[in-house]
Amino acid sequence: MKHTILIIFFILSIGTCVSQTSNITQTVRGSIIDRESNSPLFGVNVAIYVGDKLLGGSATDERGYFRIEKVPVGRVNITASYIGYNKVTIPNTPVTAAKQVILKIEMDPTISEMKEVQVTTGKRKGETINEMAQVSARSFTIEETSRYAGSRDDPARMASNFAGVSGTDDSRNDIVVRGNSPLGVLWKVENVDIPNPSHFAIAGTTGGSVNILNSKTLGNSDFFTGAFPAEYGNALSAVFDVKLKNGNDENHEASIQWGILGADVLAEGPLNKDDKSSYIVGYRYSTLDLLVKMGVDIGTTAVPHYQDLNFKLNFPLKKGGSVSVFGIGGYSTIQFITSTDLRPGGQDIYATNNVDEYFKSGLGIIGLNYTRPISEKCYSKITFAASSTLITDHYNQVVRHVDSTTGNFVVDGLYRQMGYKFVESKFSANFFRNYKINSKHSIRFGMNSEMLVFNYIDSNLNLGTFQWERRLDYKGVHFLFMPYIQWKYNISSKVTATAGLNGQIFSLNGSWSLEPRASIKYKFNQNQSIAFGTGLHSQTQPYYVYFQRDDYADPNNTRLRNENLGFTRSFHLVGSYDVFFRSDVRIKVEAYFQYIFDLPVDTFSSSYSIINEGTGFDRFFPYKLVNKGIGRNYGIELTVEKFFTHNWFAMFSGSLYDARYRASDGLWWNSDFNGHYVMNLLGTKEFKWCKKRINTIGIGGKVTFGGGQHYTPFDTVKSKYADEPVVIDNERNKFEFKPYFRLDIKVNYSWNSRKHLTQELGIDLVNVTGEKNILRIQYIQGQTQPELVYQLGFLPLFYYRIDFGFGRKKHTQE
Repeated sequence: MKHTILIIFFILSIGTCVSQTSNITQTVRGSIIDRESNSPLFGVNVAIYVGDKLLGGSATDERGYFRIEKVPVGRVNITASYIGYNKVTIPNTPVTAAKQVILKIEMDPTISEMKEVQVTTGKRKGETINEMAQVSARSFTIEETSRYAGSRDDPARMASNFAGVSGTDDSRNDIVVRGNSPLGVLWKVENVDIPNPSHFAIAGTTGGSVNILNSKTLGNSDFFTGAFPAEYGNALSAVFDVKLKNGNDENHEASIQWGILGADVLAEGPLNKDDKSSYIVGYRYSTLDLLVKMGVDIGTTAVPHYQDLNFKLNFPLKKGGSVSVFGIGGYSTIQFITSTDLRPGGQDIYATNNVDEYFKSGLGIIGLNYTRPISEKCYSKITFAASSTLITDHYNQVVRHVDSTTGNFVVDGLYRQMGYKFVESKFSANFFRNYKINSKHSIRFGMNSEMLVFNYIDSNLNLGTFQWERRLDYKGVHFLFMPYIQWKYNISSKVTATAGLNGQIFSLNGSWSLEPRASIKYKFNQNQSIAFGTGLHSQTQPYYVYFQRDDYADPNNTRLRNENLGFTRSFHLVGSYDVFFRSDVRIKVEAYFQYIFDLPVDTFSSSYSIINEGTGFDRFFPYKLVNKGIGRNYGIELTVEKFFTHNWFAMFSGSLYDARYRASDGLWWNSDFNGHYVMNLLGTKEFKWCKKRINTIGIGGKVTFGGGQHYTPFDTVKSKYADEPVVIDNERNKFEFKPYFRLDIKVNYSWNSRKHLTQELGIDLVNVTGEKNILRIQYIQGQTQPELVYQLGFLPLFYYRIDFGFGRKKHTQE
């Protein structure tokens, strides 16, 4: 069978090569602006090279647009040069037959001398779009979310390849950053903070099984892991600052993909070619039931169903202004039915013992962006957005016994045990103004405002008393305000400093904070620099924790157990050393220290802290908490990266760290996320053939090796008689699972079969060796000992994609 597949693949490659048109070309175009003033630059020289061979060139018009036609498909280098600005080089840009290459380049003015930098979009490869970030930050692209083996086109899973970042569960995309809980991650899209953008999201978490964000609609975006610039508030561990790309404003283009993770369609094109307005829209529907029918272990016997929609409409205005409308939506359902399990021991690892569960989640976001140029040195942006999340779940308890003759379960009956409905709505109004005072000084100030509308209902049947208890029953409106100001000072061509102040006010209980932030960067030369960053950061608790009732059993007691909890706060200190060899190899070392304080812990002596929450498919209902715990994380990270040049790339990322906390018992404990170390080695090699190099095979792989998770043993005696499993409090996280190991391989074949048509066939093999990594231990009532629950086994994910253009008309040069 394997030989047959290889023969078919070989015939397919030869056939597509023979049938190719030898002169397939494409258009490369875009716009160039001043990074700090956002104003278009007129007369910038743009050139395209393959190696040292010049293929074509152009210059920007008065609106900052450039256009170069008849560029051969393949990978090209693009340069932009302009007097008074640093030269920009964008290496190894892929050019395909199906879609035009549309770039938005931001250029930095020179301070005292001309320099050349190599960038993704106006900066050196891997550096952020946000010019205020000088440590613990990097940009990522659409290509990176699909290039890395095992990333599954998911920005969060892609980020787990970076130093200091790891996953928590192969079936979820939560990430642990520098030993912090996933609760500390902030998602920001188009200048607005958004709820958890994941399917099968649980209240209070920042991840889920599948990301709702469609990677094909994303523009170049930023990811921060510490000492964030002042404009980012309400986050402790990491920030995703995601941008949605504009659609093609000249030609209609489409992409259709079918694979294990879903069938999706994407379309983009002009709304009006005269004013360059455009649209982009992507829709996906799940097809995971196919995997189940094939007998592939997806981590659960239940079949998840989900669908999502992403779109953006962009309307350019005069002098570089614009209005855009964007939207993100997703809906997911899953049912865990244990009443049909006949054999004991056939329990689904994500199902609750002897329970039929019916779960639904939904997310909707709609927003409006208005960018207005005030002058050549100043612009403003205003964003209005509304979002809402819906999560519902209910349990039916299954009463059954084991038949003494057959050994099978026999169902005696079912009764309702638990149900909840959480609705969180948010109305956001964000504003900032950016002033470029001169080539040395720039200032940005703004305000992020949120009106929060909560509607929680949760009831649970106490199996001890068989009385219904109302854990949450709350409706209310509250506000969160986050003003900020930040300043950038280019002291010289070698030294840049930033300083800022972020404020945060939560109307529920009057919690507030003032958080200074600062950084400084010194460039020894063009390729070598050191930087330091520091700052205070704070974050609200998961919102539903504030509104849990003080007494579940008393329906007349409406006091809220944790209404007066303050922010969790953290002090960050980061040092960084960055060196580039040649133009395509980078080594970066970062060391960090984080002091976490005002951490919620129990009012009585225990080892519990909210620092251990934030992952998995369960909510948490703590006792009354107080902000008296502390924690500290420290570590060192190494990244060695060979950028994609000469048809290959490779990256090693490693982190050694320690994450501990002190609870109300006065003792220091390992946090749940203290893995101590994590390492990734990944790479991809592309092979091209046919005379015009328009067929490509990519072979990539990734190896992950990390410390095992800590765990707390169960008290099997107490658990036997309790509603919920009981852990041994004085042995919190004293034990550790074996180290985590996973090997992923990705193979893809793409070909430009004709003009305006590109196809790709690929397979992502997750956990090739079938390693049995331990996820957790669980205790099921009726068993004498807890059992191990393992992560995903071998998971093959294949896809086929076709990209094509339609309705094209010949462009007339102006």
